[in-house]
Formats: sequence, structure tokens, C-alpha cells
Amino acid sequence: MGKISGVIIAFNEEQYIERCLKSMQGVVDEIVVIDSFSTDKTVEIAQQYNARIVKHPFTGFTDQKNFANDQAQYDYILSLDADEALSDELKQQILHIKPNIEQYEGYSFNILNNYCGQWIKHSNWYPGTKTRLFNRIKGRWYSPTNLHETIKFEGASQTKHLKGDLLHWAYDSYSEHHAKNDRYTTLAATNFVKYKNKKIPVIKIVINPFWKFFKNYFIKKGFLDGFNGFVICSMAAYSTFLKYIKIIELQRKK
Repeated sequence: MGKISGVIIAFNEEQYIERCLKSMQGVVDEIVVIDSFSTDKTVEIAQQYNARIVKHPFTGFTDQKNFANDQAQYDYILSLDADEALSDELKQQILHIKPNIEQYEGYSFNILNNYCGQWIKHSNWYPGTKTRLFNRIKGRWYSPTNLHETIKFEGASQTKHLKGDLLHWAYDSYSEHHAKNDRYTTLAATNFVKYKNKKIPVIKIVINPFWKFFKNYFIKKGFLDGFNGFVICSMAAYSTFLKYIKIIELQRKK
């Protein structure tokens, strides 16, 4: 039987983390929580599920997740965020492949997002396939900007897609979505100026947000998710516009 370490990075996640921990029970052989000095009940809840707690300051998603992998006891890592949980079907899929887990370097699955109480099944939000179960010897989290990290394998590697969804509680309110867009576009703009610092053509500021909405709402059928589908596609277009004008603002200040 293969062994799996369940790894979670967390900061003030008392609202979600118990659901995440509970879904890992019986699937992984240990749970490691990397906590960025939470001030709520995150650590207390994690301890109730016999998780091993490691305190570590947050320096970026990529760095934090790679640090988390290094704390694990086993080579195969199931990496979840605190606001995620395994669906029943995905749990059964992982248990099915677990005895021969070394056949593949990585395993991917679809991400199903919950938005203000509704499961979103269209636009660019689904299936949103990602590799979250992998051999840490062969794969590491990678991002040139320490944001929107993905698994990058060294040398030849094979991945297998598993049935079932990884459930993600994305936003509880429109205000929360807007606030996160503001934070992430600031970070994205800062990283762009730091690592690339190319001039943004005006035509790009006009066309790209419009195309973002059109593609997600019409081509990827975001309209099938009703009003929330419209909000999600509109927010995506707005965040594209917001990132560009923040880049210009930072460049002018420099």
C-alpha cells in the first residue's frame, strides 16, 4: 500500500479547515498543516484531527507550498488549500490507485467551485483541472512570480486524471470576491513590474477585458450559471482591466 502525506497551508481558516481535514481522513497517512501564525482557532481545529502543526511565516504561495512538501514524511503529497475538500467520488478514486500509486508521478482532478452558495459548472471556472497529488521527488511547485503556482516535473513524467471533483468554497459574498480581486491584481501588477515591466498598449486595456467577458460568458457558457455566472464573468473582465491600470500606475511612479 502506498503512503500519502496530506499537506495544507493555512492562515486564519477556522471557517473552512475542518471540512478539509475531515475529507482527508482515511485517505492520507498523515496530515501536515503549515500555519502562518493564525490568530483564530485554525490550529486548535487541526490538532483535533491529529494534524502535525508547523509554524512558518508566509513568503508567497509557491515558497510556502514547497516548504510544506519538505515537512512531509512520505514522498507522495496530496496538497489541498484549507477551503477545499475531497468529494466522495474523488476519495474513492484516490483509495483505488493508492496501492499502485507509484505508477504515475502525478494525478490531476477537476476543481468544482462554490460561489455564494452555488456550484459553478461553466465559464473558465470548470473543470479547472489541476495536479494536486504528486511525487515530491519528481515535482515541485513553480511560479515565476510566486503566484498562481503549478506543479513542474523534472525529467520524464506521466500523470493520470482521476474522476471526481476537488470541492472549493471560493467566495461567500460578492464583496469578498471584489476585495480579493483588488488584492490579487495589486500583487499581479507588482510582480509584472518587478519581473517584466513591459509597456501596456492602450488597445490591450480596451480589448482584453471585453474578450475575457465574451469568451467566458458566451464561448464557455457562463450564462448557464445564471446571475452568478454573469457576475463571475464580469468580475474576471474587471480584474483584467484593474491589473493593467495598476501596472501603468506603478510604472509611472517608477
